[in-house]
Amino acid sequence: MAVNFEHFSYAYPNSDVVLDDITLDIPRGSFTVITGPSGAGKTSLALAVAGVVPHYFGGRQGGSVQVGGVIAAQSSMGELAKQVGTVLADYESQLVALTVAEEVAFGLETSGFGRSEIAERVNQALALVGLAGLEEREVAGLSGGQKQRLAIAAVLVTAPEILVLDEPASALDPEGAAGIYELLYKLNCQGKTIVVVEHQLARVLPYASQVVVLQAGHLQFAGDLGQTLAFMWEQPALRLGVPPLWAIKLTLEEQTGLTLTAWKSEDEAAVELNKLMRTCAEGVAKSA
Repeated sequence: MAVNFEHFSYAYPNSDVVLDDITLDIPRGSFTVITGPSGAGKTSLALAVAGVVPHYFGGRQGGSVQVGGVIAAQSSMGELAKQVGTVLADYESQLVALTVAEEVAFGLETSGFGRSEIAERVNQALALVGLAGLEEREVAGLSGGQKQRLAIAAVLVTAPEILVLDEPASALDPEGAAGIYELLYKLNCQGKTIVVVEHQLARVLPYASQVVVLQAGHLQFAGDLGQTLAFMWEQPALRLGVPPLWAIKLTLEEQTGLTLTAWKSEDEAAVELNKLMRTCAEGVAKSA
């Protein structure tokens, strides 16, 4: 299910415009990352996909957001929630039940599902996020990473086609952050459209199919990982957002005139740099 922004602008109540004339396509099945400096409008753009902006916050909007061809402003948050699952940056605020199983079942119970279907869906969702066997565990006793996975399970259980997550790894250690993104990539490979807000792009190098750059409420660029990082590297105000690994790559390209592959990990970079060093050494040996 695709998401389409057409000249979308938005302002919160009693606020200046936070998103200005955004035209953007988020393809079905993509892993789209929204990034940019603080205050760029990243969270507001993500919440617009779920209809939280403007249905919950109110405010003023221009243009439109279409989710699967349906204009979000003309639908309801309840209807949109069937297609779009949202995990907030403060994901713990979404956890309301005592135990893991009760948390995942909560949305289904309020929607009137039968007990047998609820049990089946809860088991499936917990298995997907790696929490199988913890059904009776108290939510308060979970680690931060487990709580994040639980929040994801609680939206997965309603089978949305799109997952929107605001800074999903911001409160996690590096190992927990890597685990969350591996989970999101697995869900993406199973057909889910993933939309995440993330300022540490090193976390998404192996996974992102599209990166969207916002600055001061304006869409600056949208493209694949390599295109977007090259664009950010050329912009002084955005260069600090380029991951260190790619800063090395882009600096080498500037200094040597070479075109290197799109590095998705340190291992890929090491393989290519070793090949490059061997080629250079062979060249020196032949000319000696």
